[in-house]
Amino acid sequence: MKTNGPKAWVLAARPKTLTGAIAPVLVGGMLAYTDCSQLSTQAWWSGLLCLLFALVMQIDANLVNDYYDFKKGTDREDRLGPERACAQGWITPRAMQWGIGLTTLLACVIGLILLDITMRWELLIVGVACVVGCFIYTLKFSYLGLGDVLVLLFFGIVPVGFTYYVMTGGWTLLLTIASIGMGLATDNLLMVNNYRDIEQDRLSGKRTIVVRLGKQAALQMYLWLGLMAALLMIVVELMQVLLDGRSWFGILLVVAYIGIHINNYQKMRALTGKALNMVLGKTAAGIFLYAVVFALSLWINATA
Repeated sequence: MKTNGPKAWVLAARPKTLTGAIAPVLVGGMLAYTDCSQLSTQAWWSGLLCLLFALVMQIDANLVNDYYDFKKGTDREDRLGPERACAQGWITPRAMQWGIGLTTLLACVIGLILLDITMRWELLIVGVACVVGCFIYTLKFSYLGLGDVLVLLFFGIVPVGFTYYVMTGGWTLLLTIASIGMGLATDNLLMVNNYRDIEQDRLSGKRTIVVRLGKQAALQMYLWLGLMAALLMIVVELMQVLLDGRSWFGILLVVAYIGIHINNYQKMRALTGKALNMVLGKTAAGIFLYAVVFALSLWINATA
């Protein structure tokens, strides 16, 4: 691999994680569409900018995590997870600093364009919070067992809620429920990652929630996070049926997500070490499926 070459940067961006940025924007955008079928062209452009912002911020967070975990020595030689760019020498620390600076700047530019289009200047606070959260996760929260709080906030409430907000100008109870459900589903990715790395994190002084509570509690949390996410999806759709007279048929799609989630849970119970990377990949796919099922069921309920 050529140091600082294109392939190295692609791997450092962790393309397999980018579905985690797409999924909540998809849910927020579909909620906006089903609630306001006559969305303006500006609303759709605003939704697209939300997607671009989420993707760039996800890449930025990945680069920040790669660099600062390398500097802290958290990426140990006995690492069980996917290889990291700085630790493997694919990208030099100096180049990674430049990469972090450029992706942070690009995210800020996209955010300012969104502000200019929507004229909703209160979003400036949200954008600043996203940038700060990108850094504080790796620098502090992940070492205190508080990373799950940021996942719920920045992979659930913020992207789902504010995608809807910039497209419609409103906020609803159903939106809040949906955004929490998306955050709970996404947190399972962090749960698998920390479950796999529990011994390495203990040695590195990283007090994740799995380190604090133990592996058995983490297994149960993984199971119930997914089930609670599915329940919240059903709640949103049932409320639409009761309040708006929409079709109930879309609710049946939730069964597909629940089945895959329980299957992933069974695999997580049976595997250890690097074999858990398979569960990590399947969990990422399950999170994207959750968003697709949610969006598709909302569309079916609105059009049937």
